[in-house]
Amino acid sequence: MSELPLDLVLLSTPIGALGSGRGGGVELTLTSLMQGLAERGHRLTLIAADGSCLPAGCEAVDLVTLPGADQPSWQHAAEDAPVVIPRSGLLASMLAEALKRAPAADAVLNFGYDWLPLWTTPWVSVPLFHLISMGDVAAVMRDAIESLARWDQRRLAFHTRRQAADFQLPSPARVVGNGFDLGRYELRLATDGPLGWAGRIAPEKGLEDAAAAAAALGERLLVWGLREDPSYAEAVEAGVPAGTIDWRGFLPTHELQRDLGRCRALINTPKWNEAYGNVVVEALACGVPVVAYDRGGPGELIRSGETGWLVPPDDRQALVEALDRVGQIDRRCCRSWVEDNATRAVFSGRVERWIRDGLVEDASISAQH
Repeated sequence: MSELPLDLVLLSTPIGALGSGRGGGVELTLTSLMQGLAERGHRLTLIAADGSCLPAGCEAVDLVTLPGADQPSWQHAAEDAPVVIPRSGLLASMLAEALKRAPAADAVLNFGYDWLPLWTTPWVSVPLFHLISMGDVAAVMRDAIESLARWDQRRLAFHTRRQAADFQLPSPARVVGNGFDLGRYELRLATDGPLGWAGRIAPEKGLEDAAAAAAALGERLLVWGLREDPSYAEAVEAGVPAGTIDWRGFLPTHELQRDLGRCRALINTPKWNEAYGNVVVEALACGVPVVAYDRGGPGELIRSGETGWLVPPDDRQALVEALDRVGQIDRRCCRSWVEDNATRAVFSGRVERWIRDGLVEDASISAQH
């Protein structure tokens, strides 16, 4: 007998409106998953910030938007940073709205990486699930994730094994990867294009290393992304010869993939443990090989010698040498890997299975309520 559709409340990132780009990779993840779950026949309600808009393919989703102050991001937090909840904060109001609607639903799925939803989970009867979008960035968040895992690890899922390894978990992590609408990415086979880099323009993304590698080759580097830290962007540009960096800004997917697909290679240079690596997969979907530091999620996604090259973290010379070898990569293999591992159908199926497994009654957990 086929399983009945789920009724799910989705809790968006509390950092910016969906569609603004301020939520970083979480926006792409949420968009892809909504589309995939909708295609699978599930009923969805999205709680998001004012100004959010539904992506194509999600017309049946019930969108509820709320005003409030953005939650500070944990991405730049110190190890001992405290929890901060702004006055009239968006996170608290979004969580309250989700919990209010939850009794009529099967579960709530939270996409925001923050302490409050994690801490709340054991204290409410509502099944609250969390797709963890970052690795270990601060002690208080690490404690919250590990504490929830000890209570019921079924409520947590991660994008990659490397991300999950940041945390002390009692059982092997539930890894769901990520997913993309491959109809939006065109395979390009030309191998004589420029070099590219994409991501938020912020120190943990390591743009300065990619710029230095391009400069060493005497080439221009196309850069796409939101300038989250303008002073950092200026410093990176000042550190290489004039004209090395060609700023392309933050582009919607259809424009990004069109320009990115013309690149000879994408350079990926994270200075921290990336949870996944959306731009890596977007490049591969276009047939673009990726040269990346063997760190975090990208190091788990790239098959060195088949879909790109992995090099030791922070080794700029190794980047240069690997970029000289990207012509050895068959661009069709890059696309094939995405088709097998990272479509939105594959992703939404994994997430659905995770939630269904987590909804199975556990007597030991029920006894704690």
